Amino acid sequence: MDERNLSVVSEFMLLGLCQSWNKQVLLLLIFFMLYLIIVSGNIAIMVLIITDSHLHSPMYFLLANLSFVDMWLCSVTTPKMIIDFVRENKTISFGGCMCQILFVHFVGGGEMLLLVVMAYDRYVAICKPLHYSTIMNLQKCIGLVATSWTIGFVHAMSQMAVIVQLPFCGPREIDSFFCDIPLVIKLACIDSYNLGILMNADSGVLAMTCFIVLLISYTYILLTVRQSSKAGTSRTLSTCTAHMTVVLLFFGPCIFIYVWPLSITWVDKFLAVFYSVITPLLNPAIYTLRNKEIKNALKRFRINQ
Repeated sequence: MDERNLSVVSEFMLLGLCQSWNKQVLLLLIFFMLYLIIVSGNIAIMVLIITDSHLHSPMYFLLANLSFVDMWLCSVTTPKMIIDFVRENKTISFGGCMCQILFVHFVGGGEMLLLVVMAYDRYVAICKPLHYSTIMNLQKCIGLVATSWTIGFVHAMSQMAVIVQLPFCGPREIDSFFCDIPLVIKLACIDSYNLGILMNADSGVLAMTCFIVLLISYTYILLTVRQSSKAGTSRTLSTCTAHMTVVLLFFGPCIFIYVWPLSITWVDKFLAVFYSVITPLLNPAIYTLRNKEIKNALKRFRINQ
């Protein structure tokens, strides 16, 4: 039993997004620029919210946390992918692979719960406006964010407790640009079919539960605003549309990867790129371009410089 639990594979080979050298050079330039935009854009939002007193409210506190999570999620996989574009031998150590799995599911799970918290914030603001300041105070916000991180960490550790015990003794090629549970389980020297279904179900249940709660929340909000004034309805719809766009962009790929029974390599790669790179790129644009207070804060920031 001890020998079966000992992994004799010290590193894995990542096959990346493609094999063509010319395409890899082009992708290197594209993803390097995207990564710089993601990091600078999300840092700018966090700095703006922290420094501008007009943005010291629960909604923007949660938005700053979302920017931090997006930046971290992208940083778990993208720098390694960029470096591998110029490397012939695209290897990752066993420990590095396990760390990627841990942080992808830790940060990803935390972001799912954070989006639920943001939906709750909008629910209270729109459906219970008179009690908003007492319900969504700073202490409550910190507690909700801490809860989202805690659940994300528990989810990730529950996955890792199983993965690290698997024996890896043979194939070591991962047909992707980072380590993820469905791909790594296939390399274990055991019949991993049922285990793969169980592990995917673990992630799928978390994703689907959060997604259903979000749909119910925004449906209730939209039903509530139908009774409000036209101006209020327009403002609320604008905010909810931005939030729902982010939700669909993030949860769509996750649900397809961990819930959809069929696995098509190029589709899985595209979806992995989408939720780990494209979504963190689009989130700042979605929340800033449609947000009047953020635009005003940017103007004030430029004037004060």
